[in-house]
Amino acid sequence: MAWRTARLMLLAGAAALASGSQGDREPVYRDCLLQCEERNCSGGALKHFRSRQPIYMSLAGWTCRDDCKYECMWVTVGLYLQEGHKVPQFHGKVSLNAWFWSTVFHTRDTDLTEKLDYFCASTVILHSIYLCCVRTVGLQRPAVASAFRALLLLMLTAHVSYLSLVHFDYGYNLAANVAMGLVNAAWWLAWCLRNRRRLPHVRKCMVVVLLLQALSLLELLDFPPLFWVLDAHAIWHISTIPVHVLFFSFLEDDSLYLLKESEAKFKLA
Repeated sequence: MAWRTARLMLLAGAAALASGSQGDREPVYRDCLLQCEERNCSGGALKHFRSRQPIYMSLAGWTCRDDCKYECMWVTVGLYLQEGHKVPQFHGKVSLNAWFWSTVFHTRDTDLTEKLDYFCASTVILHSIYLCCVRTVGLQRPAVASAFRALLLLMLTAHVSYLSLVHFDYGYNLAANVAMGLVNAAWWLAWCLRNRRRLPHVRKCMVVVLLLQALSLLELLDFPPLFWVLDAHAIWHISTIPVHVLFFSFLEDDSLYLLKESEAKFKLA
């Protein structure tokens, strides 16, 4: 146990200087994973693992190595807690959560599902920026909105291409999404503030933007999962559900306003 403690202390001291997930770099974790695979993932032991594996895990493609990674994660977590250290993060995440692609990704963590989850998140942010452009500029200047849409598609293509073909850089992906989120929030808020007296329903949009920015801190300020189930990312997903309901209410009110405005102009014509 003493040699494990010494190795753990060395890692803890160097953690602040390193990038990536701390837990899966821990030598204890790597040794555990190697031994587990040698013991359980070949020959008769592998057949035994497959025979006792629940059908839903088999359908999800859960392998013996995945099972070893999961078990060794808890072994390492137990050691960290025993030595009085903070719980480390593993593989860039610490529990299961969902919207659709997040459900797929966190149910079956592969390179493909991870990319689909991250790329769809970027797409949602860019779509919100495009929607803001249409609402604030595009109704009067459709050509500007079309050109801006082409620019956003080009940005998304470059973003996805870099992460897929050059280097899947978690730091860059986070920085890019934070930057896009700030642009989105600033644009929506500026429009809302300019129209809050003329259009009372835009206050809903302001609340949505402010809440989403506040909740985004859960994504940036990660912490170990509560009850080993709900981590910051999972709580963020749960918390955004009522926010999206409020945003839909704003879109409904705004659409009805635009419809009435259009009908009034038609009658005057």
